[in-house]
Amino acid sequence: MTTDTGTATDVFEEHRPVLMGVAYRMLGRVADAEDVVQEAWLRWSDSDRSDVRTPRAYLVRVTTRLAIDRLRQVQSRNEAYVGPWLPEPYVTEFGDTAPDTAERAVLADSVSLAVLVVLESLSPLERAVFVLREAFGYPYAEIATTLDRSEAAVRQLAGRARRHVEERRPRYEVDPAERRALTERFLAAAVDGDLAGLMSLLAPEVQLVGDSGGLSKAPLRVLHSADKVGRFLHAVSGKGVPDVSFRMVELNGGAAFLVLSGDKVDSVFQLDVTDGRIQCVYVIRNPEKLLSLSPH
Repeated sequence: MTTDTGTATDVFEEHRPVLMGVAYRMLGRVADAEDVVQEAWLRWSDSDRSDVRTPRAYLVRVTTRLAIDRLRQVQSRNEAYVGPWLPEPYVTEFGDTAPDTAERAVLADSVSLAVLVVLESLSPLERAVFVLREAFGYPYAEIATTLDRSEAAVRQLAGRARRHVEERRPRYEVDPAERRALTERFLAAAVDGDLAGLMSLLAPEVQLVGDSGGLSKAPLRVLHSADKVGRFLHAVSGKGVPDVSFRMVELNGGAAFLVLSGDKVDSVFQLDVTDGRIQCVYVIRNPEKLLSLSPH
């Protein structure tokens, strides 16, 4: 059967946001996710689609299996990583994939830095089941078909993955408006060199997780306590960055800001917030993880 190329392209592009969402949650890396989605496109465009009744289900199945293969190939990457590891920041524009507020909240949580860090410790199959079930709400039977496993096995994987994530994920209750407001206040205090203002925003047991991969300056260990985190931020905020500017963005489902040197992204800051205080500060300075945020 031959299918009009334009039609095949249109169908694929319709589902691309979902496919990218699945691949990124599986891999935590934008470039790897894009590679997987591109491979899914090649398989879609080269296949005989005459017996494909539900293109979305077919494409999610192909993308998930490709992502599992890629994850198995790259899992050793983090074992030799210098310092704390964080996922590559991802611009989240859910568009039509989340038609209501509740679903948007689920999607935002499933792509958060905190959750993606926990997902790194799951097996590839557990991660696939968790992503498809918890983030996208797929029925167990459909996940079983996607992974070529029995439904009973998928339910076991899902239960194990859910328990693992719930045991290890931080208990942050993030209100989007509150998070954005505190992010703006945090940025203003940092730019003004206002140590007292910074300290007033930090929870007593706040943590700072810096990801540089050893390629730029950032703490090689997680910092703990408001005193240590506040003084570190006060010491480094905006210093040593030529032609510095700042821009608020939405990354990984929540407010964040970019530190720019000219038009190049120098670092990303994102905050986890509960009860009006900052519980965790994520700082990504690995230049390889910032490429997708810089102008092309």
